[in-house]
Amino acid sequence: MSGNMNLTLKIWRQANANAVGGFVTFNVKNISPDSSFLEMLDILNEELEVKGLDPVAFEHDCREGICGACSLVINGRPHGPLDKITTCQLHMRHFKDGDTIWIEPWRAKAFPIIKDLVVDRTSFDKIIQAGGFISVDTGGVPDANAILISKEAIETATDAAACIGCGACVAACKNASAMLFVSAKVSQFAVLPQGQPERYQRVQAMVKKMDELGFGSCTNTYACEAECPKGISVRNIARLNREYFNAKLKSENVEA
Repeated sequence: MSGNMNLTLKIWRQANANAVGGFVTFNVKNISPDSSFLEMLDILNEELEVKGLDPVAFEHDCREGICGACSLVINGRPHGPLDKITTCQLHMRHFKDGDTIWIEPWRAKAFPIIKDLVVDRTSFDKIIQAGGFISVDTGGVPDANAILISKEAIETATDAAACIGCGACVAACKNASAMLFVSAKVSQFAVLPQGQPERYQRVQAMVKKMDELGFGSCTNTYACEAECPKGISVRNIARLNREYFNAKLKSENVEA
């Protein structure tokens, strides 16, 4: 078919977290440049199933760049060659006929491989459960809306809350640090009046859980910001550090 592409795919296959994995070569033909990257993988899996072979496991959900589930490293970059998009928003027109594409999962101790390209990211959920919420009574909607909040604070909180928890920041970091994710979740509450009562308890509990789960330290290479599909700023990491330092000064005690 004119304009369509033939591609060579080098895909990481691994049966489970304890199995030995490796790259396996697949060839796909007549791929439309208008297909999304995930649709291309769907086509491959349909061909494998027809042949009675095990399809490639990969994660996805909304396919609209909202949920963050489509966690793939493509040619060495989380979510592929474009800036500020998720894998499901990547289309095959950004590749050329005859290209070889390397596809692998997130690489982090805290994200163990479940199968093939699917990793277990429940560590992020555990960090949120440790303190990424507001539990105090803020009253009804009219009461909450009666609290005056500056435009700057609203914009800062909204920008931080745009984080979809995909884990690209961890995959991009040479230390597999979760600092950008945690800082975004801390920042979205730290600048708002509703987040003040649990402010110091929150940051200590989330950082403690992050360290317990085996994420690495931040060394300010800015790779996390560069690969974040939502453009979360590393300024949030600076805010996280300030919040944590202030919490220690306040001598807040957080139970395990």
